[in-house]
Amino acid sequence: MALKSTIYKAVLSIADMDRSYYADHHLTLALHPSETEERMMLRLVAFALNASDTLEFTKGISTDDEPDLWQKSLSDEIELWIDLGLPDESRVRKACNRAQQAILYTYGGRAVPIWWDKHRNKFTRFDNLTVINLPQDDSTELTKLANRSMHLQITIQDGSVGISDGEHHLEITPEPMPLR
Repeated sequence: MALKSTIYKAVLSIADMDRSYYADHHLTLALHPSETEERMMLRLVAFALNASDTLEFTKGISTDDEPDLWQKSLSDEIELWIDLGLPDESRVRKACNRAQQAILYTYGGRAVPIWWDKHRNKFTRFDNLTVINLPQDDSTELTKLANRSMHLQITIQDGSVGISDGEHHLEITPEPMPLR
């Protein structure tokens, strides 16, 4: 019998001063059996950094055809494709070819520079790609905030992300990876 996903509910109160975006989002996330809480929480951070009324989670890790998050137009064109991890070049190429804009959030500590050295030159041809690293120390701390029912206050200012659940507070500083 296959393992089932664990359902998490999250309310994100986002104050993004960098984009002048302020909203509450009530989200339901499925933690796939092969996914860690750290990765699930990174999906929430990626959502907060790109939040809009039309941004949504996909089937993600359980399907190869979809990103972790996407934003589609009314005519079903993919405006924004967001993936997490250290994908191979073919997946990044697919994202850049299918979407107007693609964002890749990398994480994984020491594996990131090795992956980056291998793929960086291949990614320079994609004008619609942004690669951002989420530092290992920051991402592992996120699991302290993971609960089946969460209410998180997220403040984004000057590229830094502050996340609080009322008891714990942590800062994440995403690091843009230079493509050119």
